[in-house]
Amino acid sequence: MSRWIWFPLLLLLLLQLVYEVEAQVENRVIFLPGRFQNVSISQNETVQAVVSTIPSEVAFITLQFHTQHRNATISYTRMPGLGLSLTAVDSGLVSALRRDQTSLTLFLSSPDGNTVAGTGVILSYSSTDPVPGACNMEFDLEIDPNIYIHYNLYETTIRFAPANLGYERDGAPPACSQSTGADTRWRLQYDIYQYFLPENDLSERSLFTGFQAVADKQGMMENGKRVMTLESTDVSSMVFNSIPGQGIIYSVIVRDPLLNTSASYVPAHTYACSFNSTLDSCQTLGKISTKIFFTITGLAGLFVCFFGHRFFKCELFCMGFSFAAFLFFILITRTTELDYDIRLTLSAVLGVVGGIILVMIWWRFGSVVAVVVIVVGLMLGFLLASVVLFTPLGDINVFRKSDAVFWVTFCCVTLIVPLFFVRWPREGNITTCGIVGAYAVVLAVNAYIYTSLSYITLNILKRLLNNTFSAVFTDVPFQTIDYIMITVWVVLSVCGIVLQLYRERSRPFFPPSPYLMWQQERERRKTNVLDPSHHFPSLPSRLLARVRQLTMRTEPVGEHTPLLL
Repeated sequence: MSRWIWFPLLLLLLLQLVYEVEAQVENRVIFLPGRFQNVSISQNETVQAVVSTIPSEVAFITLQFHTQHRNATISYTRMPGLGLSLTAVDSGLVSALRRDQTSLTLFLSSPDGNTVAGTGVILSYSSTDPVPGACNMEFDLEIDPNIYIHYNLYETTIRFAPANLGYERDGAPPACSQSTGADTRWRLQYDIYQYFLPENDLSERSLFTGFQAVADKQGMMENGKRVMTLESTDVSSMVFNSIPGQGIIYSVIVRDPLLNTSASYVPAHTYACSFNSTLDSCQTLGKISTKIFFTITGLAGLFVCFFGHRFFKCELFCMGFSFAAFLFFILITRTTELDYDIRLTLSAVLGVVGGIILVMIWWRFGSVVAVVVIVVGLMLGFLLASVVLFTPLGDINVFRKSDAVFWVTFCCVTLIVPLFFVRWPREGNITTCGIVGAYAVVLAVNAYIYTSLSYITLNILKRLLNNTFSAVFTDVPFQTIDYIMITVWVVLSVCGIVLQLYRERSRPFFPPSPYLMWQQERERRKTNVLDPSHHFPSLPSRLLARVRQLTMRTEPVGEHTPLLL
């Protein structure tokens, strides 16, 4: 009888043991060097990343694991600990191999208790290759091959630990700071790379495809763009322009010029925005106020592009609005801590005031030089100077290291353009209408679909608002949508300029000032007694007489005689 009682208990224990063994097998992922493996980490689960049959010529191995926006923990041990693990969206570990070691096990887990999906890859290096992050003195890991990213609205900063020379299995690593000779790690060089993901694509698939293209050194050198090369004596950090909503993968390749070998740090990515924010996440990046503002701006720009010179007062209002709104947005942002929507609203209101003032200046004085050469010419000069410094010319070291050189160059280009308006005021005004009006259409499109052309002026705005922006690399992606928008900008500008030049060819250069015309008409009526209007009472006299008729009763004067038939 007792045997039948114990039999179900033994069967239950056996099933539990089999289940645990099966669970361990299910939580075990085999990695092959150079081949990506998609891994899903469930709640309260630890996944073993196993590498087997490691060749004897391999001296150390790097495991990197990437997710889109959820943190994952990668660790040397099953239980993560300080100095033995790293938690990040882009994480990696370097393992130096022992003499007879042919397999390696690392561990992946979810630190937040949520299911995490990511992709990982194993990269192997020989004893002659540099070891990324082996001279780490700043971060927690003893050997830290990771790139750390910090971003804000203006700039994105990457930091990494210095590398060391390679060494044999079970060998002693070279000293990091003992000397600076040619046989030490100070001969190493660091190439900074960036790789732009497809624009307007926040999908996980796009990110993983990008990592598969640039995870190793060969892929990054073929597909990425080298931004700069740092020496070992330089600070191991770099600052880039923040592009919210645009996915960018950053990587560092350390090279040994003496042995002609290299190794890759663990690439890291950023969208310069948060996927977890409920108010302003990457999916809802554009604010409603921004969309409304730039939609109205785009419609006004389209009108100015084709009809600005014909409707001169409307053009002056739009130019004055743009000039004043841009200026006051900078002043309000630098001097106050107001919310973005409030700053934008105040700038728009002050822009309306600026537009009215510019129209009134022309209405009162009729000076073409004051309104066209100065204001309209400066608008075109500002845009052309922004375009010039938007090119790779703007990333020259002299502009990045000296604000004075940058702003002197910018002002010179801006002030040269109005000089042409003195000789050809009508042609310059029409050209400004076409180019600036078409660019306003591009900005309106950018409010809904990201395009890099918006950074032509946004980079200047960032530099005006942020004192440290001068050290930032302002490189932006140029992809299909950008070439389409360049075509739209050029076509709209050329069509608007040609149409207005053709339509205005037989008309006066500029319409006369209404106030000056009124003054001339008044003087003419005063001096020309043959003009019937000379004997016609003025408007104030007519209004006063009408008021007297309504308020005073007319008394009869003298005797009235009836008319005879």
